[in-house]
Amino acid sequence: MRWLRILLLASVVNLGIQSGLFAKSTRETIEYALPRVVKLFGAGGLRGLAGYGTGFLVSKDGHIATAWSHILDADQVSVVLDDGRRFEAKLIGAEPQLDIAVLKIENLTTELDHFELSTAKTVAVGQRVLAFSNMFNVAAGDEPVSVLHGVVAAKTDLAARRGAFQIPYDGPVYIMDAITNNPGAAGGIVLTRTGELVGVIGKEVRNARSNTWVNYAIPLPVLTKTIDAIIAGTYVEDEKPDEDAPDRYRPLDFGLVMVPDVVFRTPAYIESVLPGTAAASQGLQPDDLVLFVDNELVQSARELKRKLGALESGDRFEMIVRRKNRLITIQLTAPKKSDQ
Repeated sequence: MRWLRILLLASVVNLGIQSGLFAKSTRETIEYALPRVVKLFGAGGLRGLAGYGTGFLVSKDGHIATAWSHILDADQVSVVLDDGRRFEAKLIGAEPQLDIAVLKIENLTTELDHFELSTAKTVAVGQRVLAFSNMFNVAAGDEPVSVLHGVVAAKTDLAARRGAFQIPYDGPVYIMDAITNNPGAAGGIVLTRTGELVGVIGKEVRNARSNTWVNYAIPLPVLTKTIDAIIAGTYVEDEKPDEDAPDRYRPLDFGLVMVPDVVFRTPAYIESVLPGTAAASQGLQPDDLVLFVDNELVQSARELKRKLGALESGDRFEMIVRRKNRLITIQLTAPKKSDQ
């Protein structure tokens, strides 16, 4: 019987380690998580945007889940593992509405340690957690990523404040009592101190009403179905570019130079206004954010381009922009063809 009890205990321990659900000390949880978190390097450098981020391995074959961000807007993304090995990875799918993307490491010859998404769970307010990320690009090689201790301070729905946060995700989030959302931290993973999967660290966002930064994580159970579908190749994005949309007018036709359209949901910020144009005469300014065209919400630079492209010569329309904390209404007219 004594040998049987030892054998059963060993089996339970082994099962727990494999699933990631074994009750660990904080040190054991950190040692367990570090090989499963990766550093990402891709596009960047526009308007001070960082070219680095964080992801976490979700399959032995090198699938990486991360936040949907501008660094993925490159042909290939460099991946650095915890042991310093470097690989190239390609984006295989994304769902901007959930702010999630999945990469796949290329030319991988060995199996990798990874998190089991099926073990992700929701946690209550007050749960003590650990957040793993490559914030501030502290770890560029085989240095360990940063680990922050914190507490889940609240769970709230951001839908009512979506415009203020200007992020595509509008579901529930965990508000973290820790400074988790820093440059490069987006796509990091949040675990309980005993190693249970909790959430994915989001991008840096500011509450425009209170002018404060928000530290949050998207609950992982919200994302697991989409991540699994992307890996399986069965996921279909909700929105596709309309190839047949008319392209009669561009922002430049009104004197507007927009910020580079680097990601699917790039906000429609005005980079500059050309002198002597309709936009200049109506008082539009750099850093104005276009929110509405004829009372229809403009969610991205691409959507603004589509709306302007559909105008007819001589159409008069209304544009509402946000300038700091004010909403400003502008009236514009599509120039006649002979005027272009």
